[in-house]
Amino acid sequence: MATVDTPTPAPQIAVTRIESEPFGEHTYLVTLSGSRDCVVIDPGFEPDAILEEIERQKLVPRSILLTHGHSDHIAGNGTLREAFPGLPIVIGRGDAWKLLDPMGNLSGLFGLPITSPPADRLLDDGESFSVAGLTFSVMEIPGHSSGHVVFHLADCTPPVVFGGDVLFQEGIGRTDFPDGDFAALAAGIRGKLYPLSHATVVFPGHGPETTIGHERRHNPFVPAAPSAS
Repeated sequence: MATVDTPTPAPQIAVTRIESEPFGEHTYLVTLSGSRDCVVIDPGFEPDAILEEIERQKLVPRSILLTHGHSDHIAGNGTLREAFPGLPIVIGRGDAWKLLDPMGNLSGLFGLPITSPPADRLLDDGESFSVAGLTFSVMEIPGHSSGHVVFHLADCTPPVVFGGDVLFQEGIGRTDFPDGDFAALAAGIRGKLYPLSHATVVFPGHGPETTIGHERRHNPFVPAAPSAS
């Protein structure tokens, strides 16, 4: 008798966004549907709101995952670590030093220096990181911050990217910080993000969600192909 392979449905995820002032920064709680284990991405300046949402959903944080080391994306690390001792902090290798350096994470420039507990694991471009039943592909895209990484979940429907301050809805991250580089940022967006499926949802560090297809067509700062000179 012939057998028929039944495709395995792609897993679904649940994403909760928590916005922190004063910069309108987004923290994301990410869970595999049906699980209470979660990943906390980029905890910002209002960690109490993050803790309240974790409690409301009865979630169990398994990792703090950071796209980069700027203060508005790391300010909640210490409070979450106090609430969940041993919760690992994970960041791209190139930005790990900023956790401990107020000038590097830019908080010193605003006169309110902050630091974070140090990283427990460093990620490199091209590797995978599995936690809470989720497997993130790591893409290093410098330009907004020299060690910035984004996290791609390819095996869910639709695929998603947690992009930090790389790509926004019809916008991009600032490149006028000390280690900013517009050319590097544009090259990373074109070379690593734009080749992804057009349906890929981008959850950015600020502003509304977008899709790769929309940004390829409409992003005024990084067109899909560089214009001829």
